[in-house]
Amino acid sequence: MYLALLLAQAQPGADQGSGIWSLMPILMMVVLGYFLLFRPMRQQEKQRQALVSQLKKNDEVLTSGGIYGIVVSVKEGSDEVALKIDENSPVRLRVTKGSIVRVIPRDKDKDSPKDKDEG
Repeated sequence: MYLALLLAQAQPGADQGSGIWSLMPILMMVVLGYFLLFRPMRQQEKQRQALVSQLKKNDEVLTSGGIYGIVVSVKEGSDEVALKIDENSPVRLRVTKGSIVRVIPRDKDKDSPKDKDEG
C-alpha cells in the first residue's frame, strides 16, 4: 500500500531513481526492527530450549503458573516433567517442559547457619 502511494506521488517525467531512494527509510526500519526485535527473541528461545533440554532429577524449578517444585522425573520421549510440590505429601504434578520458566540454583550455603550478631 505504501509503495502504491509513493509511486502515485512521483511526478511524470521525474527521475525514477529518486523513487528507490525514497524507499530507503522503510528498508532501514525493517533492518532495525530485525536487530531490535526478532534476533533477541530467537536468542532467548535458544536459551530456553537449552534450559529445558538440561533438566534432570532433583532440579528445583519454577513453572509459568508460579509453582515451585522439584523435578522427580523427566520423560525423554515426551514433553512431560513430573514435579514434587511438597516434601511431606505424595503430591506430584505433571507439567509440560514448555511451562518451566526457570531452574532455581541450589545454594549450598543455604543450610548452614549464619552469624546474625557480629559485635
